[in-house]
Amino acid sequence: MIYGYIRVSTDKQTAENQRFEIKKFCKGQKIKTDRWIEETISGAKDFEKRKLGFLIKNLKKRDLIICTEISRLGRNLFQIMQILNLCMQKEAKIWTIKDNYQLGADLQSKVLAFAFALAAEIERSLISERTREALERLKADGRKLGRRFGCKNKKHILDGREPEILRLYENGMPKTRIARMFGVSIRTIYNFIVAAKHGKI
Repeated sequence: MIYGYIRVSTDKQTAENQRFEIKKFCKGQKIKTDRWIEETISGAKDFEKRKLGFLIKNLKKRDLIICTEISRLGRNLFQIMQILNLCMQKEAKIWTIKDNYQLGADLQSKVLAFAFALAAEIERSLISERTREALERLKADGRKLGRRFGCKNKKHILDGREPEILRLYENGMPKTRIARMFGVSIRTIYNFIVAAKHGKI
């Protein structure tokens, strides 16, 4: 069986882009998706409590899960390694499109999966620490990013919503979607996140 797995974090996100990418990939590989698994849930939630957990539990030998990127499976090292380990035990495979990984039971796949997940986990940890420190400095200084409330160009106002923006970003929400949600320009969101990462606010 070939499964197309789609996960979005919130009901404000759309699954259609992921579905399109998977269909396009399958067409190029001359394979057909037998079943779609789609869910709206945070990747930080235990995968066993998601539809993904039920899917993995029922995988058979030579089954294949296709998703757009490895972060769709989980948001931390432990989860991703658990998922890959279970798939390898069942001799099933996971292909990720954007990352271009074909992960199976071979040693190279295990090493690659571990290295990727470890790097992603370390980066998320560093970003979280830097943004926490940046927010503490922002609070201590009594400052807010962006122009003061009531200024002419409201596309650049964050007005104290920085913690919520950082939380959404760290949970994997795209910057463009955050900008639309808060009614500000993508440049404002981008500049804020860059500044927070480097401790410049």
